[in-house]
Amino acid sequence: MSSALTDLCHYPIVQAPMAGGASCPVLVAAVGEAGGLGFLAAGYKTADGMYQEIKQVRGLTNRPFGVNLFMPQPDCADPAAVDVYRHQLAGEATWYQTALGDPDSGRDDGYDAKLAILLDDPVPLVTFTFGCPTREVVQALQRVGTRSAVTVTTVDEARAAQHVGADAVCVQGIEAGGHQGTHRDNPEADGSGVGLLSLVGQVREAVQLPIIAAGGIMRGSQIAAVLAAGADLAQLGTAFLVTPESGAPTLHKRAMTDPLFTRTELTRAFSGRPARGLVNRFLREHGPYAPAAYPQIHHMTSPLRKAAAKAGDPQGMALWAGQGHRFARELPAGQLVEVLAAELDAAKAALGQRGAE
Repeated sequence: MSSALTDLCHYPIVQAPMAGGASCPVLVAAVGEAGGLGFLAAGYKTADGMYQEIKQVRGLTNRPFGVNLFMPQPDCADPAAVDVYRHQLAGEATWYQTALGDPDSGRDDGYDAKLAILLDDPVPLVTFTFGCPTREVVQALQRVGTRSAVTVTTVDEARAAQHVGADAVCVQGIEAGGHQGTHRDNPEADGSGVGLLSLVGQVREAVQLPIIAAGGIMRGSQIAAVLAAGADLAQLGTAFLVTPESGAPTLHKRAMTDPLFTRTELTRAFSGRPARGLVNRFLREHGPYAPAAYPQIHHMTSPLRKAAAKAGDPQGMALWAGQGHRFARELPAGQLVEVLAAELDAAKAALGQRGAE
């Protein structure tokens, strides 16, 4: 295994950065203390909010951890399409007794300010989602001792990450919960992503970079599978979302194994960008009509999602989940890391025994 990443954790287990509150400092610290690699999610946070969370993690553990940044997005949204969707959501606003959000608010999430903080007060690893940073940014991080990884969903994106000098790639399969990290939001390609095992193999042959594999992983045997396919670490989001330390709403946690929610779909309904979530009423009714407009749709639906959560109504929430959500286990984060590591060892032993026969 490559020392470029694996020296950051005892076990090849990464807790995914989950924007929106799930990846809170307590969760990150618990994963790190158990031998995994925890991640803060800076998406949707102010630069100061990110800094305060970094301070909190450092107050809880001296173990390495990472921070994930969203890349700034080009303004390609069709204002007319956004306005049509606003009118479609008027009934939701009436039902939840809240005004729709301003689609043009928070267009600048403080990417440059966040980078400045991370260069001034470095963390061990920074990952990028929704695009590739410049070579200059990667080199600046390297100069302060920070390694960088880029989330990729295709071989071409992995090659782009290698070209700018990234230290690793986070290979995200179509099974992953939450937002797809594709670098180019192409509506024609919605739902046409590649499965994780196949994608890891393709990327392993295309680039000479350590790989973090992400997408639907819930068991140690699946970690063994992606490691055998060429990954160095396995990243799990949904598995950690249901832990007591996770900052996700209780309704969201319960929904993972609620028989009412039987499947997931990729949808633009909540944010305007493809993201995998449990199929609920909001997704069914609005998913087919949501335009490709991120972050405008995210800001527009934000008050609705908050009002639904406050009302105890999971049918109006963005219930992000990977395809393996039914395997979620409500274990403390540290215990989950230990269970996953034991399952990984058992899977490796079983493979070795079969190979010896």
